[in-house]
Amino acid sequence: MISIHALVGIATVAFGMVISPGPNMIYLISRTLTQGRRAGFISLLGVAVGFLVYMAATAAGLSTIFALVPQLFTAIKIAGAAYLLWLAWQAVRPGGQSVFTPKDLPEDPPRKLFTMGLVTNLLNPKIAILYISLLPQFVDPERGNVAAQSLILGLTQICVALTINGMIVLTAGSVAGFLTGRPFWIRVQRYLMGTVLAGLALSIAVDR
Repeated sequence: MISIHALVGIATVAFGMVISPGPNMIYLISRTLTQGRRAGFISLLGVAVGFLVYMAATAAGLSTIFALVPQLFTAIKIAGAAYLLWLAWQAVRPGGQSVFTPKDLPEDPPRKLFTMGLVTNLLNPKIAILYISLLPQFVDPERGNVAAQSLILGLTQICVALTINGMIVLTAGSVAGFLTGRPFWIRVQRYLMGTVLAGLALSIAVDR
């Protein structure tokens, strides 16, 4: 039904997007450092449900809606790009902190951790662009049911994203420990993250 080329393609795109800094990564790291790995994995569960919502919407024809109302898609792109630019500024501004710097945040109950993970992913412009714009390009109507192909491609993306995000939750504490007392590497991490976020924002904004 679906080609190996399409599966490898969407897996490659998913891997490239999940390892680049973004809202999901920032939230998962901050919660893991604040409340531990259990909180990180509860938050990740919310992120996973957000992926499923996007996958179901794509299979139901969300991309068709945006094709019919391009102004709505443009508005989402602009809002997402602005949010990524704000995150980039938070990373590089004077007095800014590394995402791996432990923060004095209040401990959230499991329900809130799950909900915030879900909302963070649903409002993540990278994931919106992936499902609305990129994933449909790997669907071939000549190979059969389009909705079924979308579901298979979506599940492939989810498997890749959850695997990498799970590793981030597991290693966040170790990376934070390495950066503690090493201001040079903290600055490198901050400016690298800021540069990637700004580049992604500009790419989203100018992509036609």
